[in-house]
Amino acid sequence: MIRLVNRLLLGLIGLVLLCAGGMVLAQGLHWSVPSWWPYSGPHDVLLTRANRQHFRKDGWWWPVVIAALAVLFVLTVWWLLAQFRRARLSEVLVDSGDGEYALLRGRALESVLESEAESQKGVSRAQADLTGRRNAPAARVRLLLEPHVSPEDALHHLTGEALAHARDSAGLASLPAEVRLRAAKHSAERVT
Repeated sequence: MIRLVNRLLLGLIGLVLLCAGGMVLAQGLHWSVPSWWPYSGPHDVLLTRANRQHFRKDGWWWPVVIAALAVLFVLTVWWLLAQFRRARLSEVLVDSGDGEYALLRGRALESVLESEAESQKGVSRAQADLTGRRNAPAARVRLLLEPHVSPEDALHHLTGEALAHARDSAGLASLPAEVRLRAAKHSAERVT
């Protein structure tokens, strides 16, 4: 969902900036533009002197404009930094027992979780992602179950075996997990 929102926002902002840049470029190069085009005259400006001085006598106007622009700037920087944050954990700190730490690739732990979950009878497909911090990871697991499998049994096997093995092998105190179960689609069986 967040990817869709990001793509829509980026597309909308890009379109607005492209249109605004095109208008400024057309105006600056003195190209002939349609009559409905804003700023079509050679001496048109974005803000006229009357527009700039209209709210000068109101003491609240410029502080509100500056505060709104500051909030917009902070939100934009936050959004930009959120784009660079990785959703998946690339490595996990493992206590080696001698006071030092070793790094375990997150993808390796994810693939072990996936293969152990898929080895369970009745699980068609498993997908695991590690999130969180290097010293406190969390797992997000999705299981595709066959129609005859009890969700309770699948969840019990996953938490009691696969997640416990991953937690113990990485030397973690805990490995919280969010598990999503989904049933595989199947065709109707004919009874004769």
